[in-house]
Amino acid sequence: MGRGGRGTAVVAGGSIAGLCAAGVLARHFEKVIVLERDQLPSDAEHRRGVPQSKHPHFLLNSGRRAIGEIFPGFEDALIAAGGMLLMPSMDAAYCENDGWAPRKRGSMTMVYSSRVLIERVLRDLVRRLPVIELREGATVVGLLSLGGGSTTGRVAGVEYRTADGDLTRVPADLVVDALGRGSSTVDWLAAAGWPAPPEKTLDAKVTYTSRWYDLPPTPQRPTSWWWKHLIITPTQDTGSHPAEHEFLSNFFPIEGDRAIVCLGSWGIAMPRDVEAFETAADRVRATAFGAAARACTPTSPVHLTRSTGNKWRRFDLLDAPPTGLVCVGDSICAFNPFYAQGMSSAARSALVLGDMLRERGVCDAAFFRQFLTRQRKSLAVPWMLAMARDQAYDFATGTELPPRWRRRLAARLSWPVFNAINAASREDAYVERTFAEVFNLDKSLRRLVADPRFWYGVGRYRLRQRLGRTVVPGGFDQRRDPPATDYSDYTTCTTYTTYTTYKA
Repeated sequence: MGRGGRGTAVVAGGSIAGLCAAGVLARHFEKVIVLERDQLPSDAEHRRGVPQSKHPHFLLNSGRRAIGEIFPGFEDALIAAGGMLLMPSMDAAYCENDGWAPRKRGSMTMVYSSRVLIERVLRDLVRRLPVIELREGATVVGLLSLGGGSTTGRVAGVEYRTADGDLTRVPADLVVDALGRGSSTVDWLAAAGWPAPPEKTLDAKVTYTSRWYDLPPTPQRPTSWWWKHLIITPTQDTGSHPAEHEFLSNFFPIEGDRAIVCLGSWGIAMPRDVEAFETAADRVRATAFGAAARACTPTSPVHLTRSTGNKWRRFDLLDAPPTGLVCVGDSICAFNPFYAQGMSSAARSALVLGDMLRERGVCDAAFFRQFLTRQRKSLAVPWMLAMARDQAYDFATGTELPPRWRRRLAARLSWPVFNAINAASREDAYVERTFAEVFNLDKSLRRLVADPRFWYGVGRYRLRQRLGRTVVPGGFDQRRDPPATDYSDYTTCTTYTTYTTYKA
């Protein structure tokens, strides 16, 4: 047996959540079997089991670090394969409420790439670990269990069908469910005698649609293209305007001199065909967006996704949760993809599992209860962020809808508060750094709300605005190209203390 008497672990699902879990388990089990329904491509290619790979994917800083802990050298390998290490505040043009934001250095960096490239790099790293066996064409169809529903009940393995239709049973000391939003694990557990876990849900009716493009050759690109990434936020104008002004729009750069153009919205029907997509891109409120798409060569059809609701299966609330089973990724907690939390949350759950395996020698009932407690604390960070925005919509549905007065208050305040934070970030390094930590899941929204220095910085900036004493300009005309001027040295924050001074 392996360390702590551990023998075989089975991971159901070979996507990012499953691969991260397998990387952790390889340090603690003699054998790790990953069961994946698809035949896995050798290169960065789309596959049936990951339809969301056709849309942009952000890997947040906390996710980058988590995957780097599981697979040392991951980030270098991703960049070597074509990923781009960029600083969004310098390399992205961001159109906010009142127009283009100023360009300047910030605390956040990000590796831009496609989802399929991230998976390919992870598969390459997994295949270097001799403990891990990848079984492709393996469709998991059930769980093996003992004493289902009792206080001593446990999951003891899985059943799967091969590509030839043969039914195979694999006993396991630990099973990890990484089957995603469509996981049937709750149904399999119910059939074995366990009660269904309570679910938290909130669906804000988000729909988004994407199309892939080749960028023009470098010599042919417009001189105004200093940027790599374009982000256009929804308008806050309450007057009459085209529906496309309500879109969250991304011109997202990926490897191979390509970009994914993505249009998304809350509660609005989105374009489904090429003609409608191109028309919509031209009507986005920042004119540079449609012009950029027209300058590129389309290489794909239009891809649309509507499966975007937030759902958290609360196994931690069961009186007797099954031992022998861990759920990670979307199979435990699926988020609105707009907030780019899925991959990072999955990697963070894998790290929680790794910590538990390192600290405890026996995977008994207490092990799984403690794991669920730690995982809940990790998932609560992105969950609170998703709820803060999605609860504001009158058409949202689910268990997590607040009273109507709270929804109206959230709808009225969320954008003004967000605008104030963004503006203050231009001249207050503490505000910028703290907000970046929250966005990247390194700090919880609760900690930000209770941070007096953060809100002092926001309030002080608002006062300086009223007095005409702000230094960095903003709100550049969205009908023009985003300005290339670097304002990094226009104002210098000399200290992070309460009484921060600035030099023009």
